[in-house]
Amino acid sequence: MQGLLFGNDAECLPVPAPSESSAKALAKLLESAKECCQCRLAETRLHVVFGEGAPCADLVVIGEAPGADEDASGRPFVGRSGQLLDKILSAAGFQREAVFICNILKCRPPGNRNPLADEIDCCIPLLHRQLQIVNPKIILVLGKVAANTLFANTLSLGSMRGKVTKWKAYDCFITYHPAALLRNPHWKHGCWEDMQRMTAHYKEVTGQNNAR
Repeated sequence: MQGLLFGNDAECLPVPAPSESSAKALAKLLESAKECCQCRLAETRLHVVFGEGAPCADLVVIGEAPGADEDASGRPFVGRSGQLLDKILSAAGFQREAVFICNILKCRPPGNRNPLADEIDCCIPLLHRQLQIVNPKIILVLGKVAANTLFANTLSLGSMRGKVTKWKAYDCFITYHPAALLRNPHWKHGCWEDMQRMTAHYKEVTGQNNAR
């Protein structure tokens, strides 16, 4: 099923023009993040997983927290779930380097447990600053934990999917975390529907519908 849904790459959407000022601001923020010791996760992390991608991306992808592969490499979404995310993005027309990918937490919780409230409180100002610098038009939120955290609710994933949701100044779309899709392949059809809605909205707000 994965091959049918995410095996064929769509025509790549244009990559946003680079911004030297945004790149410098992100690099400066990264250096400060590497020194962060505000919560207990600093004691167990191997690397701070800051995020990566285009400094002026129109699309930012947000997960909940790094896993073991990400902690080992210092890069977001590089394990099996990251490989699936790359396929999902590519099938929808997005090159990985054309978007900005990050997590709410920048350090791995032991055993990949859910983020704790005080850890979120320490880390979310960094996410807010990343978003201020990148200034995306759309955010793709991966999974219930990330969505509940950003929107400060306890809603089910099913009730949040399938529509655009406003958060601060951003148009947000919520879909399944790739790790959940690996455990439950029958959810991939729903994820693809979410991606099609998100991509259509992306083209509308970025003017891609009128590009030709």
